[in-house]
Amino acid sequence: MTLLNKSWLDEVSWDTNGLVPVIAQEYDTGRILMFAWMNREALQLTYDNKQAVYWSRSRNKLWRKGEESGHVQHVHEIRLDCDEDVVLIKVEQVGGIACHTGRHNCFFKKLENGNWLVDQPVIKDPKDIY
Repeated sequence: MTLLNKSWLDEVSWDTNGLVPVIAQEYDTGRILMFAWMNREALQLTYDNKQAVYWSRSRNKLWRKGEESGHVQHVHEIRLDCDEDVVLIKVEQVGGIACHTGRHNCFFKKLENGNWLVDQPVIKDPKDIY
């Protein structure tokens, strides 16, 4: 393991809006749960609290995953890709639901024969979550 002298946040290649793309992956199964964005504060809070915090571009504010639904993500590991411009967080998804549609993950549409097919059931109706 190589230790670096620069601040770990300075190692990240932030985009022009001060954001970095983040992939949330289930730590025990390896399944990709979702994609989101983080700014420096969100990444620092995620690291400090071991719970996922993202930057909501639509609301223009920090978004603590599960703050409304209770479906928080406990962070087991944070990784930076080889170009230092994508973050991967390995998480435990509380409640088994990562998507606001009430599904296990956000990638529930599969391209088959030129059509998007939904291949995952709704675990819980979003009306009952939010």
